[in-house]
Amino acid sequence: MKAGHEQKSLCEYNTNKELIVRLKHGADLIQSITELARNRGIEAGSFTAIGALQRARLGYYDQKNHEYREIKIDSPHEMASCVGNISLKDGEPFVHAHAVLADETGGTRGGHLSGGIVFAAEVHLRQLEGPRLEREYDEATGLSLWDVE
Repeated sequence: MKAGHEQKSLCEYNTNKELIVRLKHGADLIQSITELARNRGIEAGSFTAIGALQRARLGYYDQKNHEYREIKIDSPHEMASCVGNISLKDGEPFVHAHAVLADETGGTRGGHLSGGIVFAAEVHLRQLEGPRLEREYDEATGLSLWDVE
């Protein structure tokens, strides 16, 4: 990499445990993963999910005004892609997820997944062991980003 273009900081983690879970029909995807992390003591992790949602809330971050714009999806959609991570925010597990959702014609919408009601969902979660991974407010972006040392 060129000077000045390297990452702000880097932490190394080991994979401790991998969990496979099928979420309940009608559950909220984000809340379910958050509860799983809380109940299992997971403070850092990454996950993927596949399946379908009955409805969802996506977000687009307005970089100029430093706020999310909500995109409501009130119809069934397949999760064409769903990836995310778990870290701590204010000492509690915090799930950050992005998804691409496909409708019956294959048309897609994507963004930050703030909630989604599960039709059927399978989650593969990797628990990470290493330095504490906590989110802190970042003045430049207005977001709570990883504060890695």
